[in-house]
Amino acid sequence: MVSAAGLLGLAACADKAGAPRDLGGADAVEGLRLIRAQGCGACHAIPGVAWPEGRTGGSLAGVGARPMIAGRLPNQPAVMAAFVRDAPSLLPDTGMPPMLLTQAEARDIAAYLYTLDDD
Repeated sequence: MVSAAGLLGLAACADKAGAPRDLGGADAVEGLRLIRAQGCGACHAIPGVAWPEGRTGGSLAGVGARPMIAGRLPNQPAVMAAFVRDAPSLLPDTGMPPMLLTQAEARDIAAYLYTLDDD
């Protein structure tokens, strides 16, 4: 597991948003199922999730193409999966709660989010 300090250290690196986002073994279809089951749409508008369509956490349309996660972390697979699983461990002031997800489930969700690469 990557530490929060290690992930934050990545933020100082050059923009690597266009770098390959290899989530070997992750399943984007399962990620969408998990997004629906976890109720992520209660806070976020998410392409592929018709209802609810939350506004608190902002839209996730195009999140796969963004250079940063939450405007502060590099948009890379390990960071995305860690953020999905336990955002407060990376950004203590975030409004996103920790999610009861396994690492594999967080990777599946990240795989789906990386399919959302256009606005």
